[in-house]
Amino acid sequence: MCGIVGVVGSQDVVAKIIDGLKKLEYRGYDSAGIAVLENGAFKTVKEEGKIANLEALLQQNPVHSIIGIGHTRWATHGRPSRENAHPHASSTVCVVHNGIIENYQELKEKLQKSGVEFLSQTDTEVVPHLIEYHFNKTSDIKKSLMAALEEIQGTLALAVTFKGHEDLIAFAKKGSPLIIGIGKDENYVASDYYALSANTNKIIVLEDGEFGMVTKNSYEIFQSDGKAVKKKIKTMEAHNNKVSKEGFDHFMLKEIFEQPRVLEETIQAYVDIDSVSSNLPKFPFDLSKINKVTIVACGTSYYAGMCAKYMIEEIAQVEVEVDIASEFRYRSHPFRDDNLMVFISQSGETADTIAALKYAKVNGQKIMSIVNVAHSSMAQLSDAVIRTIAGPEIGVASTKAYTAQIAVLALFAIELGVLRGKVQKQQKISLISQIIEAGSKMNHFFEEKAIKNIKKIAKSLTRANHMLYIGRGISQVTSFEAALKLRELSYIDAQGIAAGELKHGTIALIDKKMPVIVIAPSNALFEKILSNAEEVNARGGKLVFVSDKKGLSHFGKMSDRKIAIPETSGIIQEALLPVVATQLLAYYVALFKGNDVDQPRNLAKSVTVE
Repeated sequence: MCGIVGVVGSQDVVAKIIDGLKKLEYRGYDSAGIAVLENGAFKTVKEEGKIANLEALLQQNPVHSIIGIGHTRWATHGRPSRENAHPHASSTVCVVHNGIIENYQELKEKLQKSGVEFLSQTDTEVVPHLIEYHFNKTSDIKKSLMAALEEIQGTLALAVTFKGHEDLIAFAKKGSPLIIGIGKDENYVASDYYALSANTNKIIVLEDGEFGMVTKNSYEIFQSDGKAVKKKIKTMEAHNNKVSKEGFDHFMLKEIFEQPRVLEETIQAYVDIDSVSSNLPKFPFDLSKINKVTIVACGTSYYAGMCAKYMIEEIAQVEVEVDIASEFRYRSHPFRDDNLMVFISQSGETADTIAALKYAKVNGQKIMSIVNVAHSSMAQLSDAVIRTIAGPEIGVASTKAYTAQIAVLALFAIELGVLRGKVQKQQKISLISQIIEAGSKMNHFFEEKAIKNIKKIAKSLTRANHMLYIGRGISQVTSFEAALKLRELSYIDAQGIAAGELKHGTIALIDKKMPVIVIAPSNALFEKILSNAEEVNARGGKLVFVSDKKGLSHFGKMSDRKIAIPETSGIIQEALLPVVATQLLAYYVALFKGNDVDQPRNLAKSVTVE
């Protein structure tokens, strides 16, 4: 979601702030801005739309300073506009903010009574005025921050500059990610390490309730009660700072093509091939005594969790429940001692999922997280972490992160089955082979003939206003995820449903204008979904089939729009292979419609507000 970059040093910092903001573009945003202290005054430049628009303004009105803060905004309170873009400032305090100020209306009314005039529709604008209100009373940055934070309800990550303090950036964290970067004669504040990776690999990860100040050569961190706290500096893995599309038209297409490598690296990281033993992280609890698994996630990660339900119940024979994170805390969940809570998030910063995790932790549950970012909030809060080996995913619509999640969840299901005595060595070898083979089989979709066919089908779907995806068993989950991808990228109203549910209402939508994509690997449920396809065909629906050679032969002349997938050899491959075809289909539909594939409208990569 929103991105924060702050730099304080001894040389002009503007270019570094802009570079950091560009590295956060993948998170999704609708406006951008920068504020520096120049000759004792705030110089603020901000604009609606892409960072390129901000850069154009900066060329017309250049600013220079050794201290500055920048922001990319994803609108919550107030429409996308120059006025609502961050930074926001009072006469002496300037702020960039991620999160939501829940009691902003109450604070705004209080400040208006003291004579403050507001210029935007945002909740954030109360923050600089509130800090200034307390600073005018105390003349002390630490005390003014503490007093303001005590009044604010909601979530926040703040970077704050003060007029008259050209060598200092203040910061605070509560519920939204924030880190400090440690450099040489230059220090940083950011919402994401990736924004700083060109400048430093030394970071401090802040925890909720912490705040403080950073100068070019020092930093101070305090707990919410004002007591100083010492934090460990972490050395991060080196990133390729010049992330490129490597010849692909879009990051998303590159990331789709990277999926075989992601599966290969997952196996290399977590399986000793010679002994077929697990290299999964050690668990601080006895997995063999787990009798129930509850999986909690949002969006695409939720669908990875649904795939895990099928895999864990079949392989380990353990009951699995899957919950949407945003709803989890708002029902009476019967917590059990023999239950393992599994939380899934690509970023590890998804606000709804973190809130659900904290709720489970308070209730004494065993916590395991599956995340792609080692230093994320979820990783720090969990008893055990399995990291997905996906690398940075720049496209907002998740592709390789999804298949990485399925792969590690499959390995977890296998390990759970082994420890519970449900999976013997030969079966373990067979199951792991499914993941290895899936990577090589995915290359089928990247052959010229396969791409040409998918493009042709995608072109025929661009005028559709509504679409339906159907599947059976674990393929119904692929239909959910495939429909989400099409909605995200093409803005077509697409639904995914269990094929057996067609006759329970949804079949009323079928007419000659309705495309229906059938996800149907030839397995034990194939005859069932063949019957469902016949029902659609009888009502004139425009069918598209995604199946293997054997399956496609059974669909006969119902449609000539067919996407061939390699033959699947078990439930893990049924989860991994068809989804690649649907990713490519969604990509090309969006491309032919002229949409921004890497940064679809209204979407954010990391949703850090509830």
